[in-house]
Amino acid sequence: MRTALLLLLLLAVAAIPGSLVPQRSADPNGVVQYERNNPELFAVLDTLQVFDTYSSVWFSSIYLLLFVSLIGCVIPRTQHHWRALRAAPPATPARLNRLVGYTERHAAGEVAAALEAGERVLRRQGFRVARYGDSISAERGYLRETGNLVFHFALLGVLLTVGVAGGFGYNGQRVIVQGQSFTNQLTSFDSFSPGRFFDETRLDPFSIRLDDFVPVYDLDTTTGFPIALDFTASVTVVENGVERTEDIKVNEPIDIAGTTTYLLGNGFAPWITVYDSEGTAIFSQPVPFLPQDSNLTSLGVVKVPDGLDEQLGMIGFFYPSAVPLESGALTSVFPQPDQPVLTLNAFVGDLKLNEGVPRSVYSLKTDELTQITGGDTGVESLVLGLGDAVELPDGLGSVEFTSLPRFVSLEVHHDPTQVGVLISVVLAFLGLLTSLFVPRRRLWIAAETTGDGVRLQYAGLARGDDPRLERAVAELADSHEATLRDASSERTVASTQLSASRS
Repeated sequence: MRTALLLLLLLAVAAIPGSLVPQRSADPNGVVQYERNNPELFAVLDTLQVFDTYSSVWFSSIYLLLFVSLIGCVIPRTQHHWRALRAAPPATPARLNRLVGYTERHAAGEVAAALEAGERVLRRQGFRVARYGDSISAERGYLRETGNLVFHFALLGVLLTVGVAGGFGYNGQRVIVQGQSFTNQLTSFDSFSPGRFFDETRLDPFSIRLDDFVPVYDLDTTTGFPIALDFTASVTVVENGVERTEDIKVNEPIDIAGTTTYLLGNGFAPWITVYDSEGTAIFSQPVPFLPQDSNLTSLGVVKVPDGLDEQLGMIGFFYPSAVPLESGALTSVFPQPDQPVLTLNAFVGDLKLNEGVPRSVYSLKTDELTQITGGDTGVESLVLGLGDAVELPDGLGSVEFTSLPRFVSLEVHHDPTQVGVLISVVLAFLGLLTSLFVPRRRLWIAAETTGDGVRLQYAGLARGDDPRLERAVAELADSHEATLRDASSERTVASTQLSASRS
């Protein structure tokens, strides 16, 4: 048990990194942003599997050791408890006066009648009773150990459910731009984290279309910063050929075909159109820009591999409500698009998109590219208001800020462990309450004949802390004495009635 407690504490400590840094299974965009902000630290933490804490080797090892330790704890205790349930209460100690709550009482009558009355009282109180000569041994409270075992088996149930049933679950993230749809199939996810037993055929067919996204902001008059009050993503869900509308809010997910869809984030996806030197559109699509602050100043990357004389990459900043600073740089003062401005730094060269190596759409490696706008090029960055178009250097083409749709980041989560974990947690709670509030105690009654009746001795013993034990012994003595008194009265009445009938 000490080993299990130590491992449980170690498991709680090992889970801490999962709450300090973003996890790939829940926030892949956050992991990308962390890598961009802390490239050197990211390399170290990624080697240690910190961004995959709950599936890491070290976390899984502690998890499995805890599982084995709990099994090694509860099986011997279950066997011992089963033998105790079938065994008779222990024999009466020779010296009851050394035990808790020792009490003596005197009663009229015989030893046998006194012990029979004592048995009835103890059985009414829920004790198992055994006679040993002129004494009674009684015990109850086995439910305490039963509750303790139920609690530990429920913990095993949680571990087993999460470890086995969790292997059939999955988490998938997808960015959906306003007006676009997402279909629940493996190739449609931006990132996907399957359980170890996941089967692609288990993906239920459905689709989600983002119709509208409405944020609600207020202004904190003390700080001047915007406060997000509400986010509502209005979507159209198509399931089994039936179409319906739903609203997804933060902490208010929707259920679709056994999965739960959460609203993780939102932002802007400026629609960028790139034209070649002849004015033909060779790239035209919305590009999600990742928010960098509460005012939704956002960073994005545009990659144009075909259609121009050279491959074109652009790193841009989007400002929903742009205002210039004294330095000439731009900043956003509010997250709503009151004065949207897009700035782009352009690069040409090999984007290395044809090497078969997965590349993040949110990052651009510029080491081997040639910068043609912004920086030290002597050419200003491209600055575009909504609907504006600007020329690229050297007659390469032009770029247009066509429109400004919004995007949302959704997580589709399938968790087959919920029912099993709920049942296990309820059983653990009930078992814990039982083990805490049901006392395990033993009571004894010893009787011996005296010159004027019967001398009765009462005492008790508890397994563990039982502050009510002395009171329980006193109540037993009182109840027993009252029962004997009532029995004596009944015998007296019966004797009187018998004498009257004979006379």
